[in-house]
Amino acid sequence: MTTTYWAEHAWLGSHVEPGVAIDADPADGRIAAVRTEVTAPPPGAVTLRGLTLPGLANAHSHAFHRALRGAVQIGSGTFWTWRDTMYGVADKLTPDRYFALARATYAEMALAGVTCVGEFHYLHHAPGGTPYDDPNAMGEALLAAAAEAGIRITLLDTAYLSAGFGEPPNRHQLRFSDGSADAWAERADALKGCGHARIGAAVHSVRAVPAAQLATVAAWAADRDAPLHVHLSEQTAENDACRAAHGVTPTRLLADHGVLGPRTTAVHATHLTDEDIALLGGSSTGTCMCPTTERDLADGIGPAAALQRAGSPLSLGSDSHAVIDLLEEARAMELDERLRTRTRGHWTAAALLRAATADGHAALGWSDAGRIEPGALADLTTVALDSVRTAGPHPRLGAETAVFAATNADVRHTVVGGRHVVRDGVHQLVEDVAGALADSIAALRS
Repeated sequence: MTTTYWAEHAWLGSHVEPGVAIDADPADGRIAAVRTEVTAPPPGAVTLRGLTLPGLANAHSHAFHRALRGAVQIGSGTFWTWRDTMYGVADKLTPDRYFALARATYAEMALAGVTCVGEFHYLHHAPGGTPYDDPNAMGEALLAAAAEAGIRITLLDTAYLSAGFGEPPNRHQLRFSDGSADAWAERADALKGCGHARIGAAVHSVRAVPAAQLATVAAWAADRDAPLHVHLSEQTAENDACRAAHGVTPTRLLADHGVLGPRTTAVHATHLTDEDIALLGGSSTGTCMCPTTERDLADGIGPAAALQRAGSPLSLGSDSHAVIDLLEEARAMELDERLRTRTRGHWTAAALLRAATADGHAALGWSDAGRIEPGALADLTTVALDSVRTAGPHPRLGAETAVFAATNADVRHTVVGGRHVVRDGVHQLVEDVAGALADSIAALRS
């Protein structure tokens, strides 16, 4: 039986439309029909008060980093000192502990309007690098966690083979490494997608996968028409080390080994040359910006506007989960560019929403999501227009209000595949999300 959602206002990709009825077919989880000029809720319809958007795509996540929130805000340091603290959390995770933490983290995402997450997953093995009885136990825990939290996931199984150029993994990184790209591919082959899950690949970075093995990972993704992601030039130290080892930038190294292309997304891309930007844009390689993490880790401000002008589609991610708020990520991309250039208006609200919806989903291999139209997946996010942050503007400015004023606290409803996962700000599948977060993080302190 079709479920009808009546959106008080809906963003339809180019404008805000009042009174939109969205029929969702539970059999396939897709939108069967979209009707406009519906001035009142039809009989039996579920009312969505506020502005309804396509579901938000969080294109870059490390679920276990959620345990670092607050704990890494003491004292000073750099990305590299932050990384030492992150390793301490990774050392304590087991499949069961990871499931509990990821389930709670993904439930927090659902409360923030996220309907699909790209999980950049490199924590594969037991401490010391010994495989679990199920070599994909950690990845399977993430897939199960997303299912219980009610959201979609693209598991970006990550090749992480070295500590740096010519350096073996350190004692923490042994958990990440399969030893070779061929061994990584053999393990990743056993992962299977399902209704809520798709499998992709990732190169952790050019420092973590030897140049001679990059093509193996790229070919694995190409053979499966799967998304391929890579951390790129987040730190100037990576650029310097790559030039010292190979005489080229990380972007050029990836291009020379067949990693770039329309299915590939470069994450961060903070410190690029003009040639790097041209290589990424000219190959239609996407870029995932993670502004809240990039400012939290003092990475810098990436050339997002220049990348998009060059032809690189933009997506957004909450990465280390300093906060989980895709509206803030969208807002921050524009506001950071204003700080960098001292001019305003680099993206419209509609363009920023596309990065958070359709383009984010495309980066994760869900090209059938991120739009409110017949045939698309019935994934919706509704943002209140009557909170203390959003009250006042005319509803036709709903997109501008959502991007430049709303926060995750203003998300009222999240629908995934036609199922009401968050209703009136309450998660319908995970009871007491805050408690689940507190308990799963406390378990890592023991």
